[in-house]
Amino acid sequence: MSSSGSRPPGIRDVAGIAGVSPQTVSRVLNGHHSVKPATRERVRAAIEDLGYHRNYAARSLSTGRTQIIGLVMFNTDSYARSIVVGSIELAASDLDHSVITSPISSMDDHVIEAAVQGLVDRGADGIILAVPMIQSSPLVSKIGNTTPIVTLDGSRTESSELLAIDQGLVAELATQHLLDLGHESVWHLAGPQNWIEAFARSEGWRNTLERAGKSVPPELQGDWSPESGYKNGLIAARIPDLTAIFSSSDEMSFGLIRALHESGRRIPGDISIVSVDNIALAEFSSPALTTVAQPFKLIGTLAVQRLLHRLDSDQVPLPPFAMVPELILRNSTGAPPSR
Repeated sequence: MSSSGSRPPGIRDVAGIAGVSPQTVSRVLNGHHSVKPATRERVRAAIEDLGYHRNYAARSLSTGRTQIIGLVMFNTDSYARSIVVGSIELAASDLDHSVITSPISSMDDHVIEAAVQGLVDRGADGIILAVPMIQSSPLVSKIGNTTPIVTLDGSRTESSELLAIDQGLVAELATQHLLDLGHESVWHLAGPQNWIEAFARSEGWRNTLERAGKSVPPELQGDWSPESGYKNGLIAARIPDLTAIFSSSDEMSFGLIRALHESGRRIPGDISIVSVDNIALAEFSSPALTTVAQPFKLIGTLAVQRLLHRLDSDQVPLPPFAMVPELILRNSTGAPPSR
C-alpha cells in the first residue's frame, strides 16, 4: 500500500493508518518506552504497510539534529576496545542514531583535537571520547561547551561527563587478593604508562603494597599485547622469589601464562596470577584466569544513553556514574609455595 500521488508516505500517513497522533508515531520511531505495546505494534504494522522510511535530511532541517554520534578512539587491535566500540554502535542503532568513528594512532593533543573538531564539522550531535589521555585538552574542553562530550577512560574536563571505573580500586582488589593468600609481595606487569588506566593501576598496586608494609618490586613493562606478556613471563620465570603477579590485562596474561608454562613454572603452584578485564577467553585459558571484571558492554551503552540525555536539555541531569569493579575468582591464584 502507498500514500496518494507520488509523494512518499510521511509520519502523518502512518498516524492516520494506525489511528494515533503523529507524536505517538515519533515516540515509537525514537524507542520511547511510554507507548503501550499494542499501540507500538499497530504503528509498526502501519509503517511496514506503507513502506515508510525516515527522511533524515528533512528531520535535520526541522530539528537541528543529525542523529549522528562522533566517536574518537585510539586505534588498537585490543579485544577489549573492540567490545566497547561494538556496544556503542549497537546502542546508538537501537536509539536510531549512527556512529562516525575517527580512529587516532597518537596520543598527541593536536591529533585528538583535530579528530574531535573534524567530527563536529561533519555534523555530529555529540562526541564520545574513548581516548585514554591523562591530561585534558583545552580545545576539547572548549568544544564541549557547545557540543556534548562523554569521556571514557580519560581525564574529565569541565564541559564533559566522565564514565570510568576506579582503576586504582581495580589494582587494590587484585593486589590485596594475592596478599590475603599469603604472598610476601606482588609483582606487577604494567601497561603503557601514557594510558590513564595503566597509570592508575600502577599507583593502586604500589599504594596497596605500601599500606600493607610490603616491599615494592620493580615493575615489568608491557604494551597490552600477548607478546609483551610472553617476553615478561620469560623474565619473571627467572626471578627466584617471585610468587605472585598482578597483570594489567587479560591479553598480556595469556602470553605470561605460556611463558611460565614453557619455563617449567606451575600456575598457581609456583606463581599466582591476577589479571584485569574478564574478556570471554579468560575463563578458558589454562588455568582459568582470576581477574577483575571490566563491564565493557555496559560502559559503551551508558556512554550513548548519557550523551543523548545531555542533548535533551530539558531533561533532569542523570546522577553521577558509579560502578564497583568485581574480582572473579578462578584457578590462577593460590597460596605461595612452601619454602
